[in-house]
Amino acid sequence: MMTTTAAPYQSPDDLGAPTANNGPAEGSDEMLLANYRRGDKASFQKLVERYQRELFHFLVRFLGDRAAAEDVFQETFLQVHQSADQFDPSRRFRPWLFTIAANKARDLIRSQARRPTNPLHGSINPGDNDSGEFMDLMSSVDDTPDEPMQRAELQQSVQRAVASMPEHLREILLLSYFHQFPYKQISDILEIPLGTVKSRLHAAVAHFADRWKAMNQSRAAS
Repeated sequence: MMTTTAAPYQSPDDLGAPTANNGPAEGSDEMLLANYRRGDKASFQKLVERYQRELFHFLVRFLGDRAAAEDVFQETFLQVHQSADQFDPSRRFRPWLFTIAANKARDLIRSQARRPTNPLHGSINPGDNDSGEFMDLMSSVDDTPDEPMQRAELQQSVQRAVASMPEHLREILLLSYFHQFPYKQISDILEIPLGTVKSRLHAAVAHFADRWKAMNQSRAAS
């Protein structure tokens, strides 16, 4: 559990759909971290609250386990607390935060030996105009209140397909689509060349398509 100067932890699972609020009314993320470095404890808690939903949902989708996601969420902000003095104020806080979170999530997966144009605008089944686009399908994962049972079932199917992807493809799909990081920031977060980001994203989309097709065929046969 995190025992920094932040206020008591509230589970992000109770906070609804992911969002990040870094508007000027509350100050930028970078300003809040700078204030915390000067001893303003409340600024750190504002950062935690600002990213509770978005970062938590990223970790749930990455790890496929809510309890593990909560642990890594807290470890991530513990690392932010410990490394605040080393943060480069010329950088953006959000990519730095996700870099820490992604690294810790990967470390957890490896320690447990768990493996389970924008290409997302491409057709799910090339040549079949009625199959829909990846963008439409993937958007079904976003949490929405009071959704019909059929949509909830589709969410679960998409989540299973994403969870079954290899780690290096899953993380890049999550960062690119769900959290809409530009390619350059994904390159920085994952510490890979820009060209690798693009090639991995195409591979991730292709892998998801194959997995989704296999799941549908299995359901149809049963």
